[in-house]
Amino acid sequence: MKAKKYFLSMVTVYMAYLTHGMQALIFSQNQVNFAIKWGFDMSDPTSAAYSAGVAAVSTAIAWTGFGKFISVWIGGEISDRVGRKKLMIGGAVLYIICFAGMFTTSNATLAAFLGLLAGVATSGFWDASGYPAVQEAYTAAPGTALIMIKFFVALSSIFYPLICVQTAAAGNWEVNIIIPLALSVVVLVLAVLSPFAYDDEKKAGTVGGADTNAIEAEIQAAKERQLVAPGAFTKFITYFYAFLVMAVMYGAQQYTKAFGSAYCGLSEMQAASMTTLYQVGSIVAVAFWAVMMSKLKWHPLKVLIVDSVMTAAALLVVLLVHQVAIIYVAILVLGFGCAGGALQTGLSVVQEFVPGPKGRNTGIYYTFMGLASYSLPVVVARLTIMSGESAAVYSCMMLMLVLAVIQAVATVYLIVRYKKVFGKSPLAQ
Repeated sequence: MKAKKYFLSMVTVYMAYLTHGMQALIFSQNQVNFAIKWGFDMSDPTSAAYSAGVAAVSTAIAWTGFGKFISVWIGGEISDRVGRKKLMIGGAVLYIICFAGMFTTSNATLAAFLGLLAGVATSGFWDASGYPAVQEAYTAAPGTALIMIKFFVALSSIFYPLICVQTAAAGNWEVNIIIPLALSVVVLVLAVLSPFAYDDEKKAGTVGGADTNAIEAEIQAAKERQLVAPGAFTKFITYFYAFLVMAVMYGAQQYTKAFGSAYCGLSEMQAASMTTLYQVGSIVAVAFWAVMMSKLKWHPLKVLIVDSVMTAAALLVVLLVHQVAIIYVAILVLGFGCAGGALQTGLSVVQEFVPGPKGRNTGIYYTFMGLASYSLPVVVARLTIMSGESAAVYSCMMLMLVLAVIQAVATVYLIVRYKKVFGKSPLAQ
């Protein structure tokens, strides 16, 4: 019944992340065109000017990550205090400003600042309000509600790279900015019209259908499930997990196209198809894990160990085998492993090890995500200037493999700790 009442709020959140899927790729998928728009000479891929243009695009991507990093921690706190609706509206307004600015500006510095605002809009506003909102609207299966966010991000990310290639070939690439701009306006209208469960219950003096004392009792009961305290290091790992997942996911999202062009001899369309296949893998994983968690009741850590091993294996294949068909299969597996909801599933693990307000935990968790979104493009930008685009992209893929292995080790550690803290193995669930 509750899900029906707040169905429109779920539509609002999912439409927001459909738009975000395009925002996340807008710089990387239109790299050359943005660089030309900002005044760089991109006629010779071997020139220093070309590398400078590529580095400028990576810098804009990095500033998007920095916007996430500086805003998401406080966004969660604000969301718990003022409600979900205001932050969803604010994020939509910022998105409209960002895309309108990207469409008009010819200045790389201003474009980077717009990337910063987009990061703030995504994490400080939408992540902080949207993630809790869908859980509160669909209390019957909050994990499924969360992972469906990834479904809509992946859905737009499948088609957007192919649209970018087609519009660029037709000579009207700026359509790639207009489409997410129009969707941002749609999100704004939906956010204004939608009722949100948390906001209604806050006005009525309740949260999640219970008063504040009951919520505190619920958190206390979650703590009492723990036979021993998780410990500071374990709590840190549950939050740091977001950094590991996001660094690999963001790197694959932003740089697989460049890797395909530089090392696999792919055409522009074939290289863009790598990003699309990556997202197809992620959308298949979303559907698969939604069933495994909601119907078969798999524990999130059981999902994450499979995801982390698949991610590391796929990256190893991508780096060692440059045969096109095998690369395509590996990219598909990579999307399944690292972009199929691992980030969202990791948040469920945080809630078990560190019971507390959802907005606050989301804020801390996604601060580590924002740090990854910022630091990886910064590294790639520096490497591009030092050694050129091809070498920089290859080094990025190597770094992603190392982080994927660390992610797998961290998952094993959390599985061991879970058994000690809760008295049962998550792999048996």
